[in-house]
Amino acid sequence: MRLKNNIQFLLILVILISCQKKKTSSKNTNKEEEAWSYSGESGPEHWAELEKNSECGGKFQSPINIISINAKIDSQLNSLDIHYEKSTKIHSVKNNGHSIQYNFEKGDYINYKNERFNLKQIHFHESSEHTIDGVRYPLVIHMVHANSTGEYLVLAIMAKEGKTSIPFEFLESFLPLEKGEVKKINKPFNLNHNLPLNRGYYSYTGSLTTPPCTEGVKWFIFKEPITISVEQVNILKTLMPVNNYRKEQPLNGRKIQMTE
Repeated sequence: MRLKNNIQFLLILVILISCQKKKTSSKNTNKEEEAWSYSGESGPEHWAELEKNSECGGKFQSPINIISINAKIDSQLNSLDIHYEKSTKIHSVKNNGHSIQYNFEKGDYINYKNERFNLKQIHFHESSEHTIDGVRYPLVIHMVHANSTGEYLVLAIMAKEGKTSIPFEFLESFLPLEKGEVKKINKPFNLNHNLPLNRGYYSYTGSLTTPPCTEGVKWFIFKEPITISVEQVNILKTLMPVNNYRKEQPLNGRKIQMTE
């Protein structure tokens, strides 16, 4: 009888320890997910110290203020070789606590200097992160691509307030989402509809604008903004942290190029 009681006690003890470990693990995971933010002691000014293995304290960071008069026209910069199909599916949308992110199935890509950069996801910042001649737009779309070796290429599409955007209506039809919530979509979306008619752009080498702030990112910022309605801006604004943008970083001698 005593042996049976001892075995039962040990089993209960093992279960309690296991549950405690799961709780601790869950807390640590949440802590890691929320280690950085856009304000206070975990804001951008503290990312370098909070994210020890990141490049957030590097010399060639993003975003920057693009002064158009200082940008050099590069005749070798051609129109971006963008391959966005009509039938590429949006796999899912997620509120990751920092932005609203749409994840895409393989198919869309950009060919840059004979290298293929596949589209991974698009997300939003409110207000825009890069500024052009000191102007900060109400919203920006970041379209994140990566090649086979893990190098990044990002398109930045500024958005100004005006008439309603039909493509944006489709994207926002899957919202709202609670923080941490993921919603499956599996529907086709033609990203060409979210690109400006004028494909002229500024280009430079910088970093990801969120931790780990990886450097060596190829940035292409379209000169011309697209137009969305105030209501569409407000929908995203209510779901994302207030002002989820990083302030401009020093240029540190980098050159900005642009198309004619």
